[in-house]
Amino acid sequence: MRLQAVDVRLGYGDRVIVDGLDLGIETGTVTTIIGPNGCGKSTLLRALGRLLKPSGGEVLLDGKRIDRMPTKEVAKVLGVLPQAPTAPEGLTVADLVARGRHPHQTWYRQWSSDDESAVSEALSMTGLLDLGERPLDELSGGQRQRAWISMALAQGTDLLLLDEPTTFLDLAHQIEVLELVRRLHGELGRTVVMVLHDLNLAARYADRLVAMRGGRVIAAGAPAEVLTESLLSEVFDLDAKVIEDPVAGTPLVIPIGVRQPAARS
Repeated sequence: MRLQAVDVRLGYGDRVIVDGLDLGIETGTVTTIIGPNGCGKSTLLRALGRLLKPSGGEVLLDGKRIDRMPTKEVAKVLGVLPQAPTAPEGLTVADLVARGRHPHQTWYRQWSSDDESAVSEALSMTGLLDLGERPLDELSGGQRQRAWISMALAQGTDLLLLDEPTTFLDLAHQIEVLELVRRLHGELGRTVVMVLHDLNLAARYADRLVAMRGGRVIAAGAPAEVLTESLLSEVFDLDAKVIEDPVAGTPLVIPIGVRQPAARS
């Protein structure tokens, strides 16, 4: 396991959102966390990325407590793309991606040819090489997401955490971003952890699903093991049929309706 949450308790102020949660992220997989709004998905991802310190338990990166590791050491192996990231107005794509090289620089080692190569390779991998001098705010939504992923790639990390990378994107751009994620996994061997809302896209693009509700992991495993009609009822209060996707062969969720309060009790 590259990344583990061990009996973690997470929250904000006095509000506890996750309590006693255990989770292991397997090396070389695309893992997607699913669950209803407010169940703790993004909170958990923030803790895995060292953006939120647990009030109980611990998060381990390569067997070490992540909160005790130097920031630059963590940044060299783990890249985090939060929800709706923002950048200064007028920042170009190349300048944004170059920021991914900061963990590799010191007072005696500034910008180098290795940094230049890493930025070019990241832009090429995401199909943005010709847009390097374009201001970020002039790009389409899908292009902007690819630019942010490029920055994480330029860090040279082999572990990427992506919090709802398809939010606010139309379906074509959602597919564009998720196809890129699969390429990063397949061609570069990246380990990826994502939070997604669309269950069918999660099933199609993930090797492993983690279903959460009420700050707890309800189920974890291959999409066909997790996305069952009984789990959809338990986790999402959703009556649905699950069939095989005729294109991808993955589970395909067909909603029927939402369970009424009397049925839930």
